[in-house]
Amino acid sequence: MARVPLLDESAGAAVVAKIRGKRGGRLLNLYRALLHSPGLASAWLDFNNAVRYETGLGERARELVIMRVAVLNHADYVFQIHRLRYAEPAGVTPAEIEALRDWRKSGVFGPGDAALLAYVDAMTRDVEVPDAVFNGMRAHFSERAAVELTVLVAAYNMHTRVLRALDIDPEKP
Repeated sequence: MARVPLLDESAGAAVVAKIRGKRGGRLLNLYRALLHSPGLASAWLDFNNAVRYETGLGERARELVIMRVAVLNHADYVFQIHRLRYAEPAGVTPAEIEALRDWRKSGVFGPGDAALLAYVDAMTRDVEVPDAVFNGMRAHFSERAAVELTVLVAAYNMHTRVLRALDIDPEKP
């Protein structure tokens, strides 16, 4: 159960309308918690949408990053939403989704995906990324993509940590 009450439409009609408009009519529990601070909820929506949809990153790389961060931070909320809604249309197979929990031993991922996942692991677990890990990622991604991937990993670390700290549960199906 969330550590703060999850608010509804009465929390701020304009912000709620904006969130619903950008989230396919949904008001996710995360936003219901963030509505305690309407300006923050609005800025979070804008930033999250920019990180996910206003970059040159491919959908597959984006979903691998998001789900791996969720695994590392034990954020089932994020993992389940992305597994059910976004992973398969982005080209992530069910076997790859399952392999994300222990990707190094799985043998499922090719060199580009492995370099990406190693980068996610270093950023999430250690914060400081060794040159070898960064250079391994850069061998497969442009400078622009390196910046966009870095911001995506950082954003989803923030995202998952807020969900965990506030103990926000996934929506009921």
